[in-house]
Amino acid sequence: MNRLVERIEARTPAHRDRAVDGLRALALLAVPTGHWLLGGFTLSGDGALHNASPLSAFPGLAPVSWVLQMLGIFFLVGGYASVLSYRRRTGSTRAWLGGRLARLGRPVLGVTAVWAVLLPLLHFGGGVPVDTLRTASTLVVQPLWFVGVYTVVTALTPLCVRAARRLGAWAAAPLLGSVAVVDLLRYGPHADAVPSWLGLLTILPGWLFAYQLGVSWGEGRIGRRHAWALLVGGAALFATLLLAFGYPMSMVGVPGEARTNSHPPSLLVLALAATQSGAAILLRERLGRLLARPALWAPVVVVNLSAMTVLCWHQTAMLAAAVPASYAGEVAGLVGAPDSAGWILARLAWMPVFAALLVAVGRYARAFESPWTRTGPGRRALAGVLAAGFAVFALGMG
Repeated sequence: MNRLVERIEARTPAHRDRAVDGLRALALLAVPTGHWLLGGFTLSGDGALHNASPLSAFPGLAPVSWVLQMLGIFFLVGGYASVLSYRRRTGSTRAWLGGRLARLGRPVLGVTAVWAVLLPLLHFGGGVPVDTLRTASTLVVQPLWFVGVYTVVTALTPLCVRAARRLGAWAAAPLLGSVAVVDLLRYGPHADAVPSWLGLLTILPGWLFAYQLGVSWGEGRIGRRHAWALLVGGAALFATLLLAFGYPMSMVGVPGEARTNSHPPSLLVLALAATQSGAAILLRERLGRLLARPALWAPVVVVNLSAMTVLCWHQTAMLAAAVPASYAGEVAGLVGAPDSAGWILARLAWMPVFAALLVAVGRYARAFESPWTRTGPGRRALAGVLAAGFAVFALGMG
């Protein structure tokens, strides 16, 4: 381990922004932590697994979701890093975008193609109920929506750079305003007359907001004064929306609740993203000094090198424990209604197991992050067909 730490330290360029990498790793690890802590399974009479959440029985846990919902930080850092990469590009903008989008697409194609093969094997070979497979497919797809949105946002980087150079920190303000208008329409006094699809209009501006802040930050247009404004203003807006306008307390969807903050993103998501972004910018120098220590820097590098693997496969790791356990009936913290303090304690005990399974799966799954230089057009086409088939099944159209 010491040799690995020394090797990573020796290979780190002096100009590397360790704080930004640290923020990315923190936001990334919050995704599996949140899904593993706040996602449970119930067991039906036929032995099938169904999704459940401890938030239904313990609404007081909602503040946990405020901490673990760190996609605002992820988009902020993504915008910042994209600016640096965009400046260093040696080819055309189109080639630059193509390279970045390929790095996002390969792991997604890999995990969905593998699951397309696993589904019939598990059902016909292992006797896994179809409802369990639908639950599993939903969980696997759940984090992948983020990749799709992030892909679109990344493609808008040149436009975001222009906006940042012209408007500076204010470039993100129209995005905040557009989400506020949509929220007013769908939650205001005339909400009954508003079509249900209107909320979808917040998906792009809702997640582009923090990315645009990151681009402006990378362009040097956001300083400490702006960061304090984001922190204080975002926190004030967050509290106002919760206390005065009745927004749901949880940042993630809760089974049985009519409203959700994240799908599609509400104004509360942007308020949290602004708060987190302001705090991240203010803490950047302190975090950079902390990560100057090789022992702390090495895990950050490892997590960042496996970013898409963690994102795409962490639900598979949890399912690798839950599906076999379902044959034994209810297992504390793994299979059974998440409605007791005992379940929460047991789930915490399962977390290291999920992490170990993710490491085991990731040893092989990381190959999907590398360029597919040895994969011919025929195999790529087959992977695409398999991925499409899995998507159809996962979305309930199969």
